[in-house]
Amino acid sequence: MQSLQPDPAARYRNVLEALWRIIRTEGLWRPMRGLNVTATGAGPAHALYFACYEKLKKTLSDVIHPGGNSHIANGAAGCVATLLHDAAMNPAEVVKQRMQMYNSPYHRVTDCVRAVWQNEGAGAFYRSYTTQLTMNVPFQAIHFMTYEFLQEHFNPQRRYNPSSHVVSGACAGAVAAAVTTPLDVCKTLLNTQESLALNSNFTGHITGMASAFRTVYQVGGVTAYFRGVQARVIYQIPSTAIAWSVYEFFKYLITKRQEEWRAGK
Repeated sequence: MQSLQPDPAARYRNVLEALWRIIRTEGLWRPMRGLNVTATGAGPAHALYFACYEKLKKTLSDVIHPGGNSHIANGAAGCVATLLHDAAMNPAEVVKQRMQMYNSPYHRVTDCVRAVWQNEGAGAFYRSYTTQLTMNVPFQAIHFMTYEFLQEHFNPQRRYNPSSHVVSGACAGAVAAAVTTPLDVCKTLLNTQESLALNSNFTGHITGMASAFRTVYQVGGVTAYFRGVQARVIYQIPSTAIAWSVYEFFKYLITKRQEEWRAGK
């Protein structure tokens, strides 16, 4: 749906139509393409992400607002955590998006990695890194600040509360996703180097955020910056709800076992 000039067979009016037509014409498992490379990158990326966030949030909160919660600390910690997360995740994102394009020539992850490496060089895996950061730094700042703000209202005692983690995570993801959609459209263009869009860019490969923003506007105007916003919000709501609830569950479980182990000593 974010494609600037899609093939006539891949023009979709809404999320449900897109999903139905993809399954009907390309098979039941087509919407799952890229799952394996995403899962491979998500493990180390999220480990760095949450570990950095927790450490910096505590350190900065102690400086800015000792004994309390600081939204500035939450936002700053989220921004720094994003640098590590995206460094691990960007190559996986490039491969995933190229495999997900309509009529993608790649059927396996290894085929895509090899073709990108041979034809465009190693730098292609990080061509969208600056734009990814430009998108994800504000995304994660909004995301973490919204989550922590909602936790103050739904779970002021900061106990393990699955329902509050799910609701806070879902709302935080939806707000952050909607606000940063224009940057996501530019990131998708940089990752896929969509051939029809390249025809409007006389410099060859589209590199950098400024070039991506200019190309998106030339091809589709202002409305093109919000292509796929509905799908992006629908995707982020369960994604962030699951991520936070699973993370908070394991944090609670590990902390509880550590406390029991210390008490046993």
